[in-house]
Amino acid sequence: MELTKDVIVINEKDPVAVATRLLANGETINIKGKSILVKVNIPVPHKIALRRIEKGSVVHKYGYPIGYATRDIEEGEWVHTHNVKSALTEALSYEYHPERAPAMKPLITRELTFNGYRRNDGGVGIRNYIYIIPTVFCVNGPIEKLATLAEKEMPAAANFDGFIPFTHECGCAESGLNLSYTRSILAGMSKNPNAAGVLFVGLGCEINDLTSFKPSLGDFDPTRVKFIAYQDVEDEFEESLKLLRELYAHALTYQRETVPISKLIVGSNCAGSDGFSGLTANPLVGEITDILTAQGGTSVMTEVPEMFGAEQILMDRAIDERVFRDIVGLINDSKAYYKKYGIDVSRNPTTGNFAGGLSTLEEKSLGCIEKGGKSKVADVIRFGRRLKVPGLNLFEAPGHDLVSITGQVAAGCTLILFTTGRGTPGGFAAPVLRVTTNSDIFKHKRKWNDFDAGALLSGKDMQTLTEELLTLIIKVANGEVRTNTEVNKYFEMGIWRDGITT
Repeated sequence: MELTKDVIVINEKDPVAVATRLLANGETINIKGKSILVKVNIPVPHKIALRRIEKGSVVHKYGYPIGYATRDIEEGEWVHTHNVKSALTEALSYEYHPERAPAMKPLITRELTFNGYRRNDGGVGIRNYIYIIPTVFCVNGPIEKLATLAEKEMPAAANFDGFIPFTHECGCAESGLNLSYTRSILAGMSKNPNAAGVLFVGLGCEINDLTSFKPSLGDFDPTRVKFIAYQDVEDEFEESLKLLRELYAHALTYQRETVPISKLIVGSNCAGSDGFSGLTANPLVGEITDILTAQGGTSVMTEVPEMFGAEQILMDRAIDERVFRDIVGLINDSKAYYKKYGIDVSRNPTTGNFAGGLSTLEEKSLGCIEKGGKSKVADVIRFGRRLKVPGLNLFEAPGHDLVSITGQVAAGCTLILFTTGRGTPGGFAAPVLRVTTNSDIFKHKRKWNDFDAGALLSGKDMQTLTEELLTLIIKVANGEVRTNTEVNKYFEMGIWRDGITT
């Protein structure tokens, strides 16, 4: 990648470059000794044609196809949705080529540790929360009031992080796959290492009542998981607080202790992606992924539709033939989901993505998978399932952030690295460390964002920035630093529905 004062040239094969400032109509820019006349105003971080691109020819970025030209594009023109179209199709055949996988060279190799909460099942949390989880949406209001009452009586302290009421819209008037998703996600949430204790609150007449839900939990520790059905008690708040007091006493038995970084489970996700996402924030998170997996840790990447067009790169990085086949199944099943509901497989990019310079899903995907670094893909996890092996895992979920991140947390993630180019205040079911792709949005929304990867565009090198982000991650894991979503108390969860969620 070559950064000039005007543009970023990613790969010599690319006929396009990314503007780092507004390129004005009529001005001349110089790239590798060549003068290019800008034919039209080109905003940041959109693409400029470095040479003539003929109609019907493949357009490359990152050295990979991002679509095809719908008309002749002249040198110096703006390259975007008006002259480039996705070439994605519903189904492809794939071959496994592990020899094409790049070598992983972590920028940091020293032994890393953090101070976390060891759980009896072997997991390690970075927080010591008590979760209040409804089995059905009918009790959403009461559990929010309950959490407020509990916080007043049992406030957060040095080794207790408070109560989180995780409201959702599910638990009744559902069956089949939707009911299965509801139960598996709620069960997975209760097993997350960040939860010192969990109170499940039911109503009593719902489809997902406590009796039918409990088998989804499998074995559980009754000292950290409690249950109450509100139709069975006269005063739901008094009875709930009795149970929360027991969970609070249990939570206080945990103390932080030093553990290897291999015990950290990090999920990566992105929203509001722009033309810089694949050049700054996502590659930076990718460096963290490589450092973590090299030391036996776990990274979980999701948003399967945002792998379309870049999936072969991930397939070539599968650790073996089984994982390769699992990735093929993951991609083809996701495309079949789109087809089932009559949705074009290339539809994923949003209005904000287009405004941010992304022209096709392939372009978005090539930037998205940078979060996986160069790590080998160790396993594929289906939605509602839990992590089984360390390393880079691909998790089945849509591009919908609330759904995909909830799935990652239910699978076992204790920290989310969330990249954004457009900005979002959304909070999720675990501490979220938000990394911006550009410095403007970092400064504009400082109370939303935690780290500025846009510094790469103003001269900081990747080694330095990786050290800084890693230091911040460990401080967050230690409890020394709270992410802005935690400070703002933005916690939400969402469950995938069997209807088109893109």
